[in-house]
Amino acid sequence: MTFQLRDPRRKQAAGRTRLARGTGFLFAVATLACATGLAATYYYFVRTTTGQFIDESALVEAVAIHGPAGKVTTQFLDWLPTISLVMAAVVVLLVTVIHRRWRAAGIAVAACVAANIATQVLKDLLPVRPYRGVETLELNSLPSGHTTLAASAAAAVFLMASPRWRPLAGFVGGSFAIASGMSTLVNQWHRPADVVAAFLLVGCFMIPAGWLIIRNDGHEWSVWDGFGGHWASARLWIALPVVLGLASAAVAVYSLIKIAPGLGQEDSTTNYFWAGMSLIVIAGYLATVATTSLFAYAARRRDSPER
Repeated sequence: MTFQLRDPRRKQAAGRTRLARGTGFLFAVATLACATGLAATYYYFVRTTTGQFIDESALVEAVAIHGPAGKVTTQFLDWLPTISLVMAAVVVLLVTVIHRRWRAAGIAVAACVAANIATQVLKDLLPVRPYRGVETLELNSLPSGHTTLAASAAAAVFLMASPRWRPLAGFVGGSFAIASGMSTLVNQWHRPADVVAAFLLVGCFMIPAGWLIIRNDGHEWSVWDGFGGHWASARLWIALPVVLGLASAAVAVYSLIKIAPGLGQEDSTTNYFWAGMSLIVIAGYLATVATTSLFAYAARRRDSPER
């Protein structure tokens, strides 16, 4: 291992960086949107008849898909806690040691732990599912603990990454969290709404944590000049989740049209399941694109004379 003396010009350059205007307000709005979405998800899918029926139907129809896919997803879920913790620990530790970002690491880890604790608290505190004529377990399974663990670990990696690496980290981490959520549905561990709620809960904690990190991090390493300056910050990592989200929306619409009242209506065998899977993908990639865009806007930039 070799050590290099710090270039004093880097400290001088770091002092000529700035945050984009209005970032505090945008982060507050994003956090409020996550909290509002979480409350709305709980109310519609737990407290209303229609929401219960859609959510429970997706869970019941997962039986038809579980077969071969179930073995793979079960193994994945068994390893999920280890994968999530190792992934987050390795990245956070490396970045912390190499770039001496102790404060940022503390904030990211604290937010990750808080999100997982909040998930278990909500499971105990939220009222059980009221009977609305839908045959379902009364116990509260919202939010999904496995999805919270995967999403919060991915978010911690995202927060510790430099701005030019965040678009790639967002797409990979978002895909990992989505795969985790989809696996819980295939294995009939959780309903689609449980997964969506987990995404939103993680946002409630990790977005404010990200603001604290950006606000207090003035290192040159945390400065960027926008998309396209590095392969990891290519616009592809924004476009790809948008395309996947739109494709999932098309699947959801097609699945629901097939069982909608009217001519050509058919009995659902897996339509609610595919609609539920699409909801997970749409919510996950929407969160990915929104979060990556928010942090890209908020990242420190060089003052005009230095550009």
